[in-house]
Amino acid sequence: MGRAFEVRKNAMAKTAGQKTKVYSKYGKEIYVVAKSGGPDPDTNLSLKRLIEKAKKDQVPGHVIDKAIEKATGGAGEDYSPARYEGFGPGSCMVIVDCLTDNANRTITDVRNCFTKTNSKIGAPGTAAHMFDHAALFGFAGDDEDLILETLMEADVDVTDVESGGGKITVIAPNTEFFKVKTALAEAFPELDIEIEEITFLPQVEAPISEEDLPMFQKFMDMLEDCDDVQNVYHNAVLPE
Repeated sequence: MGRAFEVRKNAMAKTAGQKTKVYSKYGKEIYVVAKSGGPDPDTNLSLKRLIEKAKKDQVPGHVIDKAIEKATGGAGEDYSPARYEGFGPGSCMVIVDCLTDNANRTITDVRNCFTKTNSKIGAPGTAAHMFDHAALFGFAGDDEDLILETLMEADVDVTDVESGGGKITVIAPNTEFFKVKTALAEAFPELDIEIEEITFLPQVEAPISEEDLPMFQKFMDMLEDCDDVQNVYHNAVLPE
């Protein structure tokens, strides 16, 4: 199966009980991106990508519109990005991306997630150097040569194109996201892209033992419960 369908990212839960939290996280990120780059998705490509991602995750239009309106109003919270890195249960490497309006609160909350699960938070760069910041696309198909040829003709810098199990994964540098998206859309207008995101892909894997699995799950649950945490990336491979 293509790697896009096995990305080791702690996806935001979409159960009924978690929807409010998902909406809040998207709303915060849309607000920050719209405030820094402008409220027009046609000129703010980061906002355009985020809106499309939010819609795929079934975030209601009024949540998106409210966040953009709030950004154009001038007032409001002053969020800033924060990234924490370290080693989780089973010695897996972890990147935690946050948006915060209170750095002291956020680092305290994130550090508690590490310390209460026998994990170790590290200095900046502890884990990130072992991940590739990549644009990732996944869709149904099996002709990887056709996809690679199409992208190369469009002058896209492609890192890898993989196929397996009826799925194709395209990996490119994170800066090539929109070039990949545009090239695929123009060459294959009917293509249904199931996964399209900028993410961190691990260069090496860390198998999690059955013994470490409960603590790893607790670690991920605790991070998910932190209001300031937006995304968690790791290189753990869970036992089947």
